[in-house]
Amino acid sequence: MSLDHEAIYKAYPDAVTIDDGTGAFKADGSQITLVQSAIDSARTTLDAEAAAIAYKGQRKAEYPTIEDQLDDIYHNGIDAWKATIKVTKDKYPKP
Repeated sequence: MSLDHEAIYKAYPDAVTIDDGTGAFKADGSQITLVQSAIDSARTTLDAEAAAIAYKGQRKAEYPTIEDQLDDIYHNGIDAWKATIKVTKDKYPKP
């Protein structure tokens, strides 16, 4: 059995150890009774949180380097730079 460790930690903040074969445990060694609906709910929350910030990484990967952006501003002005950046912002909008 393969457990969703990240969702279990989200659903059960007192979990300190998770073993796919034996389950989740508190710091005192007592076993936590896992409820699948709680884990599923936590997974939904984690997925939504990840989706809400995914645009940041996507934008960062496509933005020109800072040096290139400064060069663009120097040679073409702020408005041209804004137009360049807007293409990426429009491609990956904030949710």
